[in-house]
Amino acid sequence: MLDWLLELDRDVFVYLNGLGSEGWDSFWLFITKQFNWIPVFAIILYLAFKRLGWKHAVLVIVLVALLITLTDQTTNLIKNTFQRLRPGNDPLLTDIMRAVQKRKSFSFISGHASNSMAVAYFLYRILKPYLKYMGFIFLWPLIFAYSRIYLGLHYPGDILMGYLYGILMASLMLLLYRYLRDKFFPMEREYLDHPTNSEPISDR
Repeated sequence: MLDWLLELDRDVFVYLNGLGSEGWDSFWLFITKQFNWIPVFAIILYLAFKRLGWKHAVLVIVLVALLITLTDQTTNLIKNTFQRLRPGNDPLLTDIMRAVQKRKSFSFISGHASNSMAVAYFLYRILKPYLKYMGFIFLWPLIFAYSRIYLGLHYPGDILMGYLYGILMASLMLLLYRYLRDKFFPMEREYLDHPTNSEPISDR
């Protein structure tokens, strides 16, 4: 069963990776850099400060930083435990894939997928009661992680498991968030647990 899944993973990777062309390489190299997504999160942070108030927003930002740190470090631990070669380092794929980039580190699970999904899910759960179109934030991990397949750095299975791990880490961080929110901002409790029942009240 495991061998079949790994073979399927490789086959899907080869197909998706093969859809690329040199004309699009620069675009996906741009997409894959975390720094280039700063304008998107600057807008989200602005809206968070506007809707939550600065004290509550600072709490969210601190927890996002902690979430990224924990997710990133534990993802590296998982990579070093499983030691799955990246597609570009697999001799079986050398002649049938486009390796736009290569890395010496291991492949499973994708740090880009786990980090981006963790942040997206965490912010979605918190800001959904305040921002009507917050669901669009999930376009970020989808596009961001696909860039890793396009560039030849991750298998689809690395991405999917990274997503699941990111959701797990975000769910754990939400427990800490709810504890701190209820302690310091008790009036905000209803807006995360029952967002349709009340209008949000800002602490600003």
